[in-house]
Amino acid sequence: MESGAGKHWTEEEVKALLGVWSEKNIRKQLHGTLRNKGIFIYIAKRLQELGVCRDWKQCRAKYKNLKYEYRTVKYAHNSGDVTKTMKFFHDLDAILRYEPVTQLAAEENGRCSATETRLNASPATDSTQ
Repeated sequence: MESGAGKHWTEEEVKALLGVWSEKNIRKQLHGTLRNKGIFIYIAKRLQELGVCRDWKQCRAKYKNLKYEYRTVKYAHNSGDVTKTMKFFHDLDAILRYEPVTQLAAEENGRCSATETRLNASPATDSTQ
């Protein structure tokens, strides 16, 4: 079966992509890397081992689309609109919640406040023990 650019991803294919994407070393390599063709070539090879025939461009496009849709739904939820949903939201949340997106917002507001929050959090846990 050919996998053209317009071929829709099946649920099984997306689950396989999410499975590979959720691996710690993959997440680490994808985060903050602008030139990531090599990573997506590796992901495409891993997917091929799992029976998913997609090239690296298709994998990167699906990755970007899923990430965009996730952030749109997440923003809507944070704004109080819980009606907006997506199929793999919880899976993506587990993968993407560790990306330091909040650190960017903290840097815009000032690094000191973010650092203070972390410093104040650790003595509190020490005093409760």
